[in-house]
Amino acid sequence: MITKEAIALAYKKIQDEICQALEQLDGSARFEEEIWEREGGGGGRTRIIQHGDILEKGGVNFSSVHGKLPAAIKKSFGVDQEDFFATGVSIVIHPNNPLVPIIHMNIRYFELNDQVSWFGGGIDLTPHYVDEEDARFFHQQLKSVCDKHNATFYNQFKQWADDYFYIRHRGETRGIGGVFYDKLNTGKTGMSMEDIFAFSCELGRTFAPTYTALVEKSRHKTFTEQQKNWQLIRRGRYVEFNLVWDSGTKFGLETNGRIESILMSLPGQANWVYDYQAEEGSEEAKTLSLLRKGINWI
Repeated sequence: MITKEAIALAYKKIQDEICQALEQLDGSARFEEEIWEREGGGGGRTRIIQHGDILEKGGVNFSSVHGKLPAAIKKSFGVDQEDFFATGVSIVIHPNNPLVPIIHMNIRYFELNDQVSWFGGGIDLTPHYVDEEDARFFHQQLKSVCDKHNATFYNQFKQWADDYFYIRHRGETRGIGGVFYDKLNTGKTGMSMEDIFAFSCELGRTFAPTYTALVEKSRHKTFTEQQKNWQLIRRGRYVEFNLVWDSGTKFGLETNGRIESILMSLPGQANWVYDYQAEEGSEEAKTLSLLRKGINWI
């Protein structure tokens, strides 16, 4: 049986691998690391990269925390137990070039006791301009990982991502989705916890080669001031989702998490334009038309 200590150790290794790959991809910027401890128990490694040739701001965070669940979290999880353990890796990358997409990944494990535990996570892509070829490639990469472990995963988790990464007050998706899942365990899937853990790790390891391919395709493309302004507007929508709807942000704040690590997902700069209207027939209008649920990208 897989232990929580082994899961945390594997996730820490995945953090190392991804940081190395992103430093190589950028070519100039390096991660700064901060080791922190949580007052209620546990801690983590926050790693931030900034001002790179490609990566304007990004974070690859690892945490392994334990303690007592607040009443609000117990209610939202529908559990009575108080003692918890949680570990995971969380990533958000904001690029300089508006033709390179934002990417997010999270893989995590949560445990209350020997009988109550689960895995969660996912990867989603937020292009400033939707490139349909990139969208097909991205979703095919995720489907390939899902299909190796469970034939039902991709369609189920793709729909879950469409529903989860939805900015309800805007009536639009955050990006082109990806896969998202939560509370996966033997009872829900029929798979062993070891097999679900293997899926979680493989999904985590698909992050670096997938994002590298997307970056390499567009990193040298020139862009206009209009495209840069649009990028800042789209970043504003990203911020809105993370602060209003994201459950990971809420969990971190409710459990007295480290605020700098929780909010590392926010870009260094974003804009809000009053009543912005994209010009009809523009690339901006095309992107807005594709920010909706249910698109079959494969």
